[in-house]
Amino acid sequence: MIEDSNRLSYALMTSADAELLYQLDQDVEVMRYINGGKMTSREDLNQVYLPRLAKYTDPEKGWGMWKVTVSQTNEFIGWILVRPMGFFSNHPQWDNLELGWRFMQKSWGQGYGTEAALQIMNCIGALPNITKFSAIALPDNHASIKIMGKLGMQYVKTAINKDPLGDLEVVYYEVSV
Repeated sequence: MIEDSNRLSYALMTSADAELLYQLDQDVEVMRYINGGKMTSREDLNQVYLPRLAKYTDPEKGWGMWKVTVSQTNEFIGWILVRPMGFFSNHPQWDNLELGWRFMQKSWGQGYGTEAALQIMNCIGALPNITKFSAIALPDNHASIKIMGKLGMQYVKTAINKDPLGDLEVVYYEVSV
């Protein structure tokens, strides 16, 4: 469903990718704007994060976590999340897809996050019934906010994002399709 972009290739992640997910979350800097720098334990990965991934993954709709690899080397560098905004709330927004991303620190500053998010947004945005894409970030996560701007997203608000894993104050950005 997601075609390769200039430098990157994509595949939906499954529980078979648990080790890649685990390794990505072992860098304090990668986790800084996720949970304050706490590394994910194997137990949390298996008991919490992989079951959550399974709940929102839908290959026909393009929902899930898209593994991002460098085409030339086939090296895993991170992922792009796609799911309806508010998926774990009582009022999911089926026409408004949330984009999120997490990348290995060694890949930062090379435009991979923007390239991957833009490619996935363009491919999935062509599907019916999608009216916008949104993203959230902690207010101090300037790198993610910069990517949101490069995707054409505009600031909407600062508010509490409700999630079963914990509520956080975040900035909301969105762009219409």
